[in-house]
Amino acid sequence: MMPAHETYDVIVIGAGAGGMTAAAVAAAEGLRVLVIEKTAFVGGTTAWSGGMVWIPANPKMKEAGLSDSVTDAVQYLASTVPEPANAGLRAAFLARGPEAIAYLEAKTEVRLQPVKAYPDYYPERLGATPGGRVLEPVAFDGRRLGASFARLRPPLPEFTLFGGMMVNRLDIPHLRRVGKSLRSTLRAARLVSEYALQRLRNPRGTTLYLGNALAARLYASLLARQVEILFSADVEDLSMQGDRVVGVVIRHGSRDRPISARRGVVLATGGFSHDAALRKRFFPPAAGFVSATNTSGTGDGLRFATTAGGAALNTDATSPAYWVPASLFRRADGSRGVFPHTVTDRAKPGVIAVNAAGRRFVNEALSYHEFVLAMLRDGNGEPDRPFHLICDRQFLWSYGLGRIKPFTRNVRRYAASGELIEAPDIEQLAAKIGIKPPALAATIANYNTDAKEGRDPEFGRGSTIYQRHLGDAAHKPNPCVAPIIRAPFFAMRIYPADLGTAIGMKVDAQARVLRDDGTPIAGLYACGNDMGSIMNGNYPGPGITLGPALTFGYVAGRHLAEGAAVTMSAVTASV
Repeated sequence: MMPAHETYDVIVIGAGAGGMTAAAVAAAEGLRVLVIEKTAFVGGTTAWSGGMVWIPANPKMKEAGLSDSVTDAVQYLASTVPEPANAGLRAAFLARGPEAIAYLEAKTEVRLQPVKAYPDYYPERLGATPGGRVLEPVAFDGRRLGASFARLRPPLPEFTLFGGMMVNRLDIPHLRRVGKSLRSTLRAARLVSEYALQRLRNPRGTTLYLGNALAARLYASLLARQVEILFSADVEDLSMQGDRVVGVVIRHGSRDRPISARRGVVLATGGFSHDAALRKRFFPPAAGFVSATNTSGTGDGLRFATTAGGAALNTDATSPAYWVPASLFRRADGSRGVFPHTVTDRAKPGVIAVNAAGRRFVNEALSYHEFVLAMLRDGNGEPDRPFHLICDRQFLWSYGLGRIKPFTRNVRRYAASGELIEAPDIEQLAAKIGIKPPALAATIANYNTDAKEGRDPEFGRGSTIYQRHLGDAAHKPNPCVAPIIRAPFFAMRIYPADLGTAIGMKVDAQARVLRDDGTPIAGLYACGNDMGSIMNGNYPGPGITLGPALTFGYVAGRHLAEGAAVTMSAVTASV
């Protein structure tokens, strides 16, 4: 399907959170907008994510009675993002992030709520908060999208129940107490009944949470404002008029077709996580080629921007990507699955991570980004160096491991595929995963000695409110520490994986792509992972990718609305 017009005010390339925000804001300001998406779905990696949005001193905090200030946020970022690079963009983010949230709530379908108890990742640092800086999307009824619901990228199946039921994070404790608590059992029964009714008319559940709800709300905002979306379309290049971007060229059948943009083009194609050449160029060798992002992120936006004269990428980033440990598996349809071990298992009591020598190398309850940084340091440049999570049957039953959900009675299919390794004792488990049995046995014995009392003197697991938040509050005395003693024992291999790239185009405070001399390219904007990380590859808290994505998507949309349109003669000349 081709777009209805040859000329628009704004063209957005990419329908992830950043791109849809820019499109929704530009449309809300009265501009005619076209979104070009290379896949068949909107949502990008956002639709798979937790949907957390980190915005310090946001208006929702104040409404909830939580205190924060830009001064505290500046102090916190000074210690967690100490590099001077992008200081101006961080200041712009802190200044305009709350403004963006207020605007989106007032003029789009986006609705967010503060997560009152979700600490910043370094809660011991000055300026940190125990919660509220991170916002989550309010649940959304997918039926409101009508037939367009089919265009919303589904969540990862591993994060749903019964083949398509999404679960609110607040319902997870109730599901764990089914059969133990009447209140929890009744609540779970209601959720399942509602899901069963939804499946009578839909291929999956329509009560949406997390990143799927955020993507759905942004999509609903576009539909309500008649934003055109061109699916499964490839942009070949940008159209230039002198040194200004005035549109794009798309592939239509066997010929190229130009589409003009009076005010500008926004690049929001998702970074380069799946471009092998760029990964090899920028990623450390030990990182390998595992990514937890949507496969459409192949560096398109970066190539378009550099061709148009954009400045060199922000290669001074402390880390080229945001990291997460991941396990790999095969789905029933034969596709490869990547499970990101973010918050569901590593910090729970009764599991440890070991390296190729069978030794612990990290506090398992640290943020997923810090966890992988430790993997990369330990890997010493070896992309195939093995790491494993080790647990016993009590842990597997209570908390699950990777995509294996809690209370799974039969784990044979996971063991048969090699995804889960099982053995009757630690020595045999070590032999199966290629570790010297005495080494792993010594590691477990040393850990268990103190774990029986809830202590971890080697790494201090459970020592901060963030770590305890991810543990099991019902487990005493330490929600993050328990011995590994109940046979059989299990191992799962984990890999360094990325959640998105931090290296992107240099932009100014208006999200305009910059040239080498620091001047903006007229008519060209970038947001999301096409924009260089304002955090320089550091990861201060939950939602520090989506927070800037929404903020600078909003900034781009507002600036486009405030700017002058290209004259028609210039547009005509360009096409």
